[in-house]
Amino acid sequence: ETNTLPFHPFENQQGDILRMEKEHQVLKEQLKEAEEKFEQLQSRSLEEIGALEELLKKTIEDTEVSQNELDWFHQDSETQMKKWQQEKKENRENLKALRATAKKHSDTNERSLKTIDDKEKQYNECLNTFLETSNKFANEKVKLEELIKKSQDDNQECEKRAVKAEVSVLQNWKETEVWKLRGTIAKAEGNLRMLKALSSSASAAPVLKSQIDSWEIFISNVKKQLEKVEAEYEEKIELVKNGARNCLNKVKTVDVPVP
Repeated sequence: ETNTLPFHPFENQQGDILRMEKEHQVLKEQLKEAEEKFEQLQSRSLEEIGALEELLKKTIEDTEVSQNELDWFHQDSETQMKKWQQEKKENRENLKALRATAKKHSDTNERSLKTIDDKEKQYNECLNTFLETSNKFANEKVKLEELIKKSQDDNQECEKRAVKAEVSVLQNWKETEVWKLRGTIAKAEGNLRMLKALSSSASAAPVLKSQIDSWEIFISNVKKQLEKVEAEYEEKIELVKNGARNCLNKVKTVDVPVP
């Protein structure tokens, strides 16, 4: 994740600084070659000028040449001299331009290096700040995780107590309803026994027969109601034990009319 993105504002795309450094190196080499070429040209020019002056002197001393030839020779020498001077001037201008370009790239490179150093300092400061903050948050995270675990344990304990309490309430409601229904059954069975005892008389049997039947039906209905209440309360208790909610309500009972 390091050095994979352009470094703005000195790079429009990745590698601009490296390409600039390579161009700077190439310009340095070109400058060196131009200087060597200039020195070679200067040395050759000096040697040729010296040789021509020697030749001119020897020619004047040893031979007589026509004025036309002498003028031609001077003109040719002047032409060559102007040519060499022009080349020298051009080489100087090229050298000056290359030096200016080299200085420009050198200044840009120095600014880039300074900017890189500044950005690196800023990065190190931000990194240190980030590490401090990260360590702080890590410590807080550990504390929060401990609190969460403690809260979860407390919540589980509360849920256990709540389930136990709901089961206890349902059990009490169940026992109350069962006690009431069993009491009703016991009273009805007492009345039925009394009627059956009275019906042992032949004269009373036809009269009490319908009442005995009514009480037997009543007892049967109450027993069914008792079974229903016990079954539904047991079902609610099991649901609560298995984690169900909103089960804490009484089982609806139907009042069986007493004969």
